[in-house]
Amino acid sequence: MAGILFIISAPSGSGKSTIVNQLRSLVENLEFSVSWTTRGLRGSEQESREYHFISREEFQRMLDADEFLEHADVFGNWYGTARRSLTEAFSKGKDLLLDIDVQGAAQVRSKVPDAVTIFLMPPSPEILATRLRNRSRAEGAVQEQVISRRLSKARQEIENYREYGYILVNDILDRAVEEMAAIVASERIARSGGPASQEDEELLKMAEQCRQRNSEDRIQPILQAFGVINPETAPR
Repeated sequence: MAGILFIISAPSGSGKSTIVNQLRSLVENLEFSVSWTTRGLRGSEQESREYHFISREEFQRMLDADEFLEHADVFGNWYGTARRSLTEAFSKGKDLLLDIDVQGAAQVRSKVPDAVTIFLMPPSPEILATRLRNRSRAEGAVQEQVISRRLSKARQEIENYREYGYILVNDILDRAVEEMAAIVASERIARSGGPASQEDEELLKMAEQCRQRNSEDRIQPILQAFGVINPETAPR
């Protein structure tokens, strides 16, 4: 059976990296694609762990050689996912998880239409701003103009939530990790074609509650807080 491609996207500061790291320690046979970027290291980041850090010239060389599955310019820095991440994971019989922004996710969906897409939302603009400030403080400086720019970008990204199959809200970390693991398990169960055990049924139920079509009531206050209009609830 071909591997499953999972895509997770979220505004900067939503806690996506923390959830992904915990998920990788819980779920077997799930490869993580380390993206390539032209930005510098932050804080405790390490080469080839969070990203492959390369020069703009090297990024352009890879781009010219058509080595990227997707790439995007985010706040003036280039990010990309190498095509070989996908082929290498699938050749080993493993699934692949991509941690990419909404621009990159749109590119990958057009090339891999059966990819499983997950959007992670922060609980509110206030909590997101606090997380961004805490991260900036840990990196050495808090720049309010950068925080403001990232909050504005978060709103733009959240507007794309309807392009994703699943929606998670990172208000309680343990629950978000549990829901993420349930989504991975449920997609594997569904594609295996075999009978579902009682434990499987519980995972399927949890994942189903996270589907976009079943998440509208839960995320409506978040959309309103960020000033995002839901076309289904907007006045006519």
